[in-house]
Amino acid sequence: MVLVQRAQAEMQDGKLFDKAPKSAAGVRPVAFPDEILADVIEHLELYAGAGRDGHVFIGPQGGQLRRSNFRDDWIKARKDAGIAADVHFHDLRHTGNTLAAAGASTRELMTRMGHSTARAALIYQHMTADRDRAIADRLGSMIRQRQGNTGT
Repeated sequence: MVLVQRAQAEMQDGKLFDKAPKSAAGVRPVAFPDEILADVIEHLELYAGAGRDGHVFIGPQGGQLRRSNFRDDWIKARKDAGIAADVHFHDLRHTGNTLAAAGASTRELMTRMGHSTARAALIYQHMTADRDRAIADRLGSMIRQRQGNTGT
């Protein structure tokens, strides 16, 4: 399944409009784990706008989300899910991208996240103890392989 990402903007006067992503890198298919396919389909069927051009997130009465009402919707959803009060909506993107960064190259992250520069993707490549161990283990494997090839 491919979801086409586009942004919704709200003008100072309250007018809503769809806009293209910031760069061509923002137009891309994004793969997700098969394990969540049923959840994605359920969300699209119950909570998203109809059709290929429908918004993935809509308001409780089916309209487009606005800054003025989204905050209340986010707070309610966050509380219902048992998520801490200091978690912001954009933190979900950061968390997902940080998890995706485990074992991914900078180029892979750039493509997945729709970034046109490495600088933006590098934000998500946090060093963790388990990744440090994996790097050390991979280096050890290379050493063992080389030692096996030279007979030492």
